[in-house]
Amino acid sequence: MPGVTPELLLKLRTPEGAEALAAAAGMSEREPLAAASAMRARGVGAELAAAALTQASLRGRAAMKFGPDASRMFFTRAGLEQATRAVVADRRAARLAAAGVRTLADLGCGLGSDALAAARQGIEVYAVDADPGTAALAAANAEAAGLADRITVVCADATTVEVERYDAVFADPARRQAGRGRVFDPKAYSPPWDFVTGLAVRVPRTVLKLAPGIDHGLLPPGAEGEWVSVGGDLVEAAFWCGPLAAVPRRATLLGAKGRAELVGTGTDLAPVGPVGAWIYDPDPAVVRSHLVAEFAEAIGGRLADPSIAYVYTDDPADTPYARRLGVTDVLPFSLKRLRALLRDRGVGRLEIRKRGSALVPDQLRKDLKLSGPNEAGLVLTRMAGAPVALLTTVA
Repeated sequence: MPGVTPELLLKLRTPEGAEALAAAAGMSEREPLAAASAMRARGVGAELAAAALTQASLRGRAAMKFGPDASRMFFTRAGLEQATRAVVADRRAARLAAAGVRTLADLGCGLGSDALAAARQGIEVYAVDADPGTAALAAANAEAAGLADRITVVCADATTVEVERYDAVFADPARRQAGRGRVFDPKAYSPPWDFVTGLAVRVPRTVLKLAPGIDHGLLPPGAEGEWVSVGGDLVEAAFWCGPLAAVPRRATLLGAKGRAELVGTGTDLAPVGPVGAWIYDPDPAVVRSHLVAEFAEAIGGRLADPSIAYVYTDDPADTPYARRLGVTDVLPFSLKRLRALLRDRGVGRLEIRKRGSALVPDQLRKDLKLSGPNEAGLVLTRMAGAPVALLTTVA
């Protein structure tokens, strides 16, 4: 486990380790070599100093996911990257608690983000991870949060857990392999995909946390597929099984302005018509959950191409589910014609979006030879199979 071993974790949790962590936290702006030298000057051993500095760096990065709680948690680089964001874990835990869940088996608990959120909702959590170091970190994080009385962390193979003993199961299968990086094929997940999908048969109230690109066809019969974005970034898919399923598809948008949820079948088709005065770029959670038709209906919109997820209206509509841009020009794509138009408009800064186009935005900017004081938006898309360019206002 890079950065901290179970033995070093024990040292970090001693008074000496706490002092080292406090010292390291004050050196976040220094260069690594200067920080290490300063730690040694304080009498901190090289190994403990390196571990403390690593934790200080990771805690700084973790603040985006965990907020103030990050300052007292323990991390690894890989664990932090895979950990559920606190705002997502909190919402999931609240939904489980509202469904009457009082005990939860957390399979593949990682650093404990979901276990902590569930425990804060009063749920008793049995958290399991196959890696000894990761399990030790999860236990340390539970204790640091004052939730050790509600979270039992064990190092074990998830397939050996008697999940039937619990009200619900939450499974977050590992999607990375040593030496191979990210794994995209569910059959290569750990625990195995057959085991993961079989959980809902053993415990009806099962939730699976999965990669956002998961195939809709893998959704268990009757389950709800939810895609979640945070601040416009698509972060995960979740399959809610059995009595936890409320709708076929859900897009959940979390951000500074709160939460917005769009639900539907995921199979409806949006009407198709001409480009309007306004174009909407739906949030990726809306697109990935196949709820573009429901979004279009909500704003009285339409598609200009049945295969492209841009929605158009003649009148502006306020919505939390998409960015709205005003359309100023519509033209068949031609580099020469587009360059001339932008030159005439004095456009020197161009915000480019694309769907259904193979063009590379950075290369296109160079080819357009932009010059001038003004800015504009450009949408590269396709209509009736032909490439088009839409000049727009800037978001």
